[in-house]
Amino acid sequence: MNADNTKNPDCFGKMDIVFPMADDGLRCSPKSCLACDLKTDCLKTAMNREEGLRVREELTDKYYEAGMIGFLKRWSDKKDLHRKIKNK
Repeated sequence: MNADNTKNPDCFGKMDIVFPMADDGLRCSPKSCLACDLKTDCLKTAMNREEGLRVREELTDKYYEAGMIGFLKRWSDKKDLHRKIKNK
């Protein structure tokens, strides 16, 4: 719920709506989301749900493949994400 206790829209926190995969393989928020006052809380909510944690896992693999993080950082991050997914 919002800070003013009104009901969130149906799209709130839904990864495929608020942060979909574009044709180029990258994720980006649609223009309609960028104009919304709830965009920050909505995206945070989406990223902390199981689907969002899986997106974060994909990003960790991409960072590792690109040489942006090392093996131990990747292993640690993935272990943490798997624990969070298991607890959802």
